[in-house]
Amino acid sequence: MSIISARQLTRGYGRRRGISAIDLDVPEGAIFGFLGPNGAGKTTAIRVLLGFLRPRAGQATIFGRDCWRESHHIKRDAGYLPGDLRLYPWMTGRSALRIVGGVRGTDLTAPGRDLADRFRLDLDVRVRRMSRGMRQKLGLILTLAHGPRLLVLDEPTSGLDPLMQITLADELRDRAARGTTIFFSSHTLSEVNDLCDRVAIIRDGTIVADEPLATLRRRARRTVRITFANGAAPDDLRPPGFLTVRRRDGCVWTCVMDGVAAPLLAWLAAHPVHDLAIGPPDLETLFRTYYDFDDRASPVDPPDGDAPVGVPS
Repeated sequence: MSIISARQLTRGYGRRRGISAIDLDVPEGAIFGFLGPNGAGKTTAIRVLLGFLRPRAGQATIFGRDCWRESHHIKRDAGYLPGDLRLYPWMTGRSALRIVGGVRGTDLTAPGRDLADRFRLDLDVRVRRMSRGMRQKLGLILTLAHGPRLLVLDEPTSGLDPLMQITLADELRDRAARGTTIFFSSHTLSEVNDLCDRVAIIRDGTIVADEPLATLRRRARRTVRITFANGAAPDDLRPPGFLTVRRRDGCVWTCVMDGVAAPLLAWLAAHPVHDLAIGPPDLETLFRTYYDFDDRASPVDPPDGDAPVGVPS
């Protein structure tokens, strides 16, 4: 079952680009990464899916409900952390939990306290005295406390230190294992690589790739270091087509390999090899092939001033 489904979803901003003909399917219980550089259209897509913006064309559903006409029903079972989180400066963590709990009609005190312990946040500190990372922690607590079926997180690790990023990753894995669907946007490849089952890559408001992360890994190139025995590689040795030799230093070849390791191992079995090192898939290089980083066109997403203000839905 697809928790999120979008077909030809389109939204523009006058003459500025928007999202264009987006198709998405996010299966139940998945950790789904929505990957792209700043301004690619991630936030616009999220706002349309959650009913903050009306699509100009296409349609989208969450839990089988129309994202625009039935967004009030969707928000009951969803948790949303915006990328430009804004909280009233007079709030404390405790008062924020009371307010959000009142809106949702449930007491969030106990789960909020448990999450605050996990994220190491003092709930008695006022927002005006919080660092950026502390405000992000509070936003995450408010988003997670009611135990939503769907989590929509826009750049959730922004402002978090490395330890808290690990804590958040563990929390998301735990929830996904219990059936929660997680859809999060990021421009950081490493967190997507560590967490996701599937990734959609967006460029200029258009989906340019949507596939399992395992498939992307199989397509990514790997760095290979081959050390031949007897002090040097044979003079007449030619690499196979899937192996590009970048440097030859006596008995050591530094190479880039396309595809999986099995063909390389079969080829090397016929040659005198002393040592072999194969690096992890180079997803960063693969990711960059989807983008023109010299593009100076106006961004897809609106400026922060156009964003909804207040606590997470």
